[in-house]
Amino acid sequence: MPRYRLSHTDAVEWLRSLPDASVDLVITDPAYESLEKHRAIGTTTRLKRSKGSSNHWFRIFPNSRFPELFSECWRVLKRDSHFYLFCDPETMFVAKPLAEAAGFRFWKPIVWDKLHIGMGYHYRSRYELILFFEKGRRRLSDLGVADVLPVPRVYRGYPAEKPTSLSEVLIRQSSEPGGVVVDPFMGSGSVGVAAARLGRDFLGTDICDEALAVTEARLRAEGALPEEPVETLKTLKPVETVEPVETRAMRLARSG
Repeated sequence: MPRYRLSHTDAVEWLRSLPDASVDLVITDPAYESLEKHRAIGTTTRLKRSKGSSNHWFRIFPNSRFPELFSECWRVLKRDSHFYLFCDPETMFVAKPLAEAAGFRFWKPIVWDKLHIGMGYHYRSRYELILFFEKGRRRLSDLGVADVLPVPRVYRGYPAEKPTSLSEVLIRQSSEPGGVVVDPFMGSGSVGVAAARLGRDFLGTDICDEALAVTEARLRAEGALPEEPVETLKTLKPVETVEPVETRAMRLARSG
């Protein structure tokens, strides 16, 4: 059975606790700095939990911390492995050269086509980018997969939740069953759920209490087993009482 280990720790500090060359694949989606600009003009209102622009779900990960993040991702990844970074077009121009400076080879941006346009003013966005990096040389599992992935976005789920099926594509392409997949900004755990479904182990962390509770519940529902007790979850809502993402989505829809 796939196993998991979760933490309630800053992403970079948590990565520093992992051994060198111990990870097969990193897929992650930081709360990038440009989100604040979009919130300021009202184009990401769905990410709010309060009237303030910033909130406890999305404590921004500043661009200035990318060098240490990429350095740690490089260190923990095994030789001949891949790293995928979700970001917007603005963040891409910041992240790409910094990841290359850490040692990664940049192949290309993969386009996640959400199929329906979102909020905005100038050419409303319906896509997001996934930057594809490589450490060493690793062949993709299927060279017939296109660089545009059409997957509907998750509606009324956890803020900025990524579809599990999207992560499944990346995991199949860049890892083998029994491998270790890591997400240092795990949110609702969609990467972990995809890893569990495909027979990979998952390690993840997030600074949000609810992220840990939701991820723990989803992984257990997939039949994944904890490597060890998650001590940071002892003060949280018991797993069996955590409202599933899908149920919460229905409740939010009914409430408008």
